[in-house]
Amino acid sequence: MRYIDNSAAYKDYIDHFNDRLAGYIPPRAAWTPVEKALFAPDDLYDIPREEALSMQFAAIHHAFSRHYALNPMYRNFCESNSVSPGDIESPADLFKIPLIPDAFFKSYPAGKPFATWLGNLVTGSLPQIRIRQNNPSLDQVIDSFNRSGMCVTYSSGTGGRHTIIPRDEVTFNASQYALAKCMLAMSCGRWIDRSDACLLMPDPRENYLYAGKALQVIFDIVGHVEVAIKSRVSLSVMGAVMNNTSGFKARTVRFVSARRSRHMVRQVIDWLEERRHAPDFTFILGAPYLIYHVLMQLKKENRAFSFGERGGVVTGGGWKIHEHERLPAGRFRELVEQVLGIPPRYCLDIYGMVEGNGWMIQCPEGHYLHVPWSYFKPMVLDEKLQPVLDGQWGRFAFLDASASSYPGFILTGDRARLLEKCPVCSRPGPVLDPEISRLAGQAGRGCGEEVRRMFAVNRQE
Repeated sequence: MRYIDNSAAYKDYIDHFNDRLAGYIPPRAAWTPVEKALFAPDDLYDIPREEALSMQFAAIHHAFSRHYALNPMYRNFCESNSVSPGDIESPADLFKIPLIPDAFFKSYPAGKPFATWLGNLVTGSLPQIRIRQNNPSLDQVIDSFNRSGMCVTYSSGTGGRHTIIPRDEVTFNASQYALAKCMLAMSCGRWIDRSDACLLMPDPRENYLYAGKALQVIFDIVGHVEVAIKSRVSLSVMGAVMNNTSGFKARTVRFVSARRSRHMVRQVIDWLEERRHAPDFTFILGAPYLIYHVLMQLKKENRAFSFGERGGVVTGGGWKIHEHERLPAGRFRELVEQVLGIPPRYCLDIYGMVEGNGWMIQCPEGHYLHVPWSYFKPMVLDEKLQPVLDGQWGRFAFLDASASSYPGFILTGDRARLLEKCPVCSRPGPVLDPEISRLAGQAGRGCGEEVRRMFAVNRQE
C-alpha cells in the first residue's frame, strides 16, 4: 500500500478511518471539550500549538471539574490539597491539579472489600455489580465488574502487586480510538484494509490483562488478525509468574509457559512464511521480547524475508530480553531490517500505561515518542514535584482528560525527559526521549515485562 504523504490524501484516509470506527465515536451533539479534543483533530500529533493548548486546557479543566463533582474519593484528596476547579483558571494552573501516585492503584484489600475499593475509584454511578462468592478472589471480583459492562483491566510490577484500573465503556472506547488514531498518524494508513496482522500479546477478546486488552481495536481495523497467545491469563497466573516464587504452581506455570513460548515462535514463523509473497501489508505487533525471539530463531535457521514497504512492526512494553539484559531499540530495528527486510521507519515503539489513555508513539523520522497533546498533558517533575526545565530528566506525570470513569491525573514512577518539540521531524507537539526507565526504588512495570516473564525461557543464542 502506498505511503500517504500529503494532507489531501490523509484527509480522505481519516474520513475512511472514522467510518470504520464509528462505533467508538459518541454522537457529535453529545461532545464535551474532552470529545472535541480527541475526536475532532485529524492528526493528534500535528495540531498547531495554540489550537492544541486551547483544546488541552478546556478538556482537562472539564475532566477535573467532573471528577471533583462526581468522585467523593478524589474530591476529598483535592480538598486535602486545598485545590478546587475554581483554582484552575489558565493553562499555567494545570500543574496545581492533585496527582494520584501510580502506587495507589496497587493498594487494595482482598475479598469483598476489594470490590468496595474498586467501586470507590469510579467517577459517577456504578452499574449493578453481583458478586456470587462469599470470599471472592481478585479475578472473581474483576469478572463481576466486567459482566456488568465495565472494563476492569490489570497490569503488574515485578513485585507481583497488580495495578487495577476501572474503565467504563466510554473510557475504554476513547482509549481504543486514541490508540488506533495515533497509529494511523505515524503509519499514514499503510496498515488499514488490505492487511493482515499477527498479535504477539494475550488475546484481547479473552483477557483483561492490559497487555492484550488495550489492543482490541486492531480487530476493527485490519483484515485477519492472528493471535499468538490465545489462552486466558488470570491474575493468579500472573502472580505466580511475577512473584518469582519457587512453589509447585509457580514452577508449573513457568514450565508450561516456556513450552508455549517455543510453540508460539514456531507458529509466528509459519505465519510469516505464509505471508512471504502476499501483495498486501504484513503487520506485527507485540512485546519486544517475543518478537526478538522470533527474529533470533529465524537467524539461527538462516532464514530471512523481504517485506520491505509491505511490512511493519509495532512494539509495546519494556525492552528486557533476559532478567538482566536490555535490548537497545536501535539494535532491535537493525534485526527487524536484517531478518524481515522492514525498514527502521516502519518499526515503531509505543509508550503507554494501564493508568492512562495517552499513547506516545515514535515518529518514523527520528523515533522520538510524540504526545497526543490535545487531550493529554505530559509533565516531568523534580523531587519536590515541580516542573523541570525543557530537556531535563525527572519523574513523569500526566493529566489525561479522556479518563471519564476514574481520575486520570497520575504521578508515575518512570524517569523521563520531555522536549518541547521533536529534534528530527516537523510535527509541532512535545515528545519524550525514547530512553524511559524506572526511577530508583520503583518496582519494574510494563506490559512487555509481564509477557517476557510469562514466556521467559532459557535460550542459547
